[in-house]
Amino acid sequence: MTTIAPATTTPAASPAGASNPADALSQLSGNFDTFLKLLTTQLQNQDPMSPMDSNQFTQELVEFSGVEQQINTNDNLKQLIALAQGQSTANAVSYLGKTVTITNGDAPLQDGQANWTYALGSASNSTTLTITDSTGKVVFTANGETAAGQHAFSWNGEDNNGNALPDGTYKLAVTATASDGSAIDSAVASTGVVSEIDLSNSEPELLIGNMEVPVSAVTAVLSS
Repeated sequence: MTTIAPATTTPAASPAGASNPADALSQLSGNFDTFLKLLTTQLQNQDPMSPMDSNQFTQELVEFSGVEQQINTNDNLKQLIALAQGQSTANAVSYLGKTVTITNGDAPLQDGQANWTYALGSASNSTTLTITDSTGKVVFTANGETAAGQHAFSWNGEDNNGNALPDGTYKLAVTATASDGSAIDSAVASTGVVSEIDLSNSEPELLIGNMEVPVSAVTAVLSS
């Protein structure tokens, strides 16, 4: 059964001296109302023999309009942000049950199995496959294929000493060199079925096996 992780984002603490957006908007609205009352009172109580200077009156009206525009702009921005967040969530949910491809080198190790594909731009003299764990530590190295084109690589989750490593996210890097020592272009990809969506971060995360992948890392989507 597929599930969607609940959104439990905790608001970040405001920096010292800074107010949150809701307080700022409330204060701006209060200033707007106060300004309106002051201007109205000033017009009602001006000396008929010495009315308000027209330039000053015009300047105050401009300031009045500016405050009103700021409030409207803040309201519109809040609506746009809410719409964007809703759209992001809807897009993420659409990945459930789909097979996706990622090309950042990551793949989940689960039940002693992790799978990648890698491609060489041309035939190489030597190819080295290097696997690192989530901390960046090298846990496995091996020789790879040397022919140009795409190749599959399956790893049993053991390091070079035969020790079984825990399930988690591992990264494959491919280093290929030509006979003259120059580097050959290579690319690494992995695929998996999205079983869950985590909405607790600023960017939705897709759960593939036991690996979380940001939506932005997905490069292709296939139907399940």
